[in-house]
Amino acid sequence: MGPETSDTMDARRDGFTEPGPVGRMLLALFAWVDERFRLRNYADEFRHFYYQINLELPRTHTEKYNLRVIWYWYPLYTLGSIAFLAFIFAAISGILLTFYYVPSTAEATVNGVQATEAWESMTVIMTEVPLGFGIRALHFWSGMVMVWAVVLHMFRVYFTQAYKKPRELNWLLGVVLFLLTMGLGYTGYILPWSQLSYWAAIIGLEMSIATPILGQYLAGLLFGGVELGQQTITRMYVLHVILLPLLTFGAAVLHVVIVWWQGIAEPH
Repeated sequence: MGPETSDTMDARRDGFTEPGPVGRMLLALFAWVDERFRLRNYADEFRHFYYQINLELPRTHTEKYNLRVIWYWYPLYTLGSIAFLAFIFAAISGILLTFYYVPSTAEATVNGVQATEAWESMTVIMTEVPLGFGIRALHFWSGMVMVWAVVLHMFRVYFTQAYKKPRELNWLLGVVLFLLTMGLGYTGYILPWSQLSYWAAIIGLEMSIATPILGQYLAGLLFGGVELGQQTITRMYVLHVILLPLLTFGAAVLHVVIVWWQGIAEPH
């Protein structure tokens, strides 16, 4: 090895170490991509935007009056995060389940018992697909946790009066999220097309038909008519897998952004 130069000694003194072969290859790759797409420009703009947003955020009571921040860790103040995390787990496990689930009411035989192809696909997931039982269990319990976390979160917001000015609109958005969560739970309950699913669909159909003025149209839109059939499970599948998750994710992100902007309503 040759003698060290002054630049090398200064760099080592400052804690900088020369990258190895892999590091040099990654730097070269980044330089190649950056030369063509100018990634650093976008990174600088994003950093500027992030700093501007944080500078404009209103200070909370905790910062303004130098209060203790222990209340940030109260379990009741983590319910919203728990609900969103449960939604993410349910979404990921649900995507895996769609590879094997068949939304069909056609007749099929499962263990010598007359059933449907939807229920047969559920049986295959539970008994034949590797880790299928665990994936379905994760989807089911993350959905249950999400429902209860949303309900308890709304109770907490109501009893701490966190829905008052200036958070009225975010409270209404939370109500929309609650309805979307109930819709996800209901449509998912129908998809296995078991006896429980069938009678749950019957109850929903009867409630739709009983709606004043719009009853027939509502039943046709949600259940495919006044009788249950293939159109029913197809509609529930589209609602549960595509429409409701997208609406829930979008509303949840907006809900979090508003909380970030306004600050958390601390207990007084």
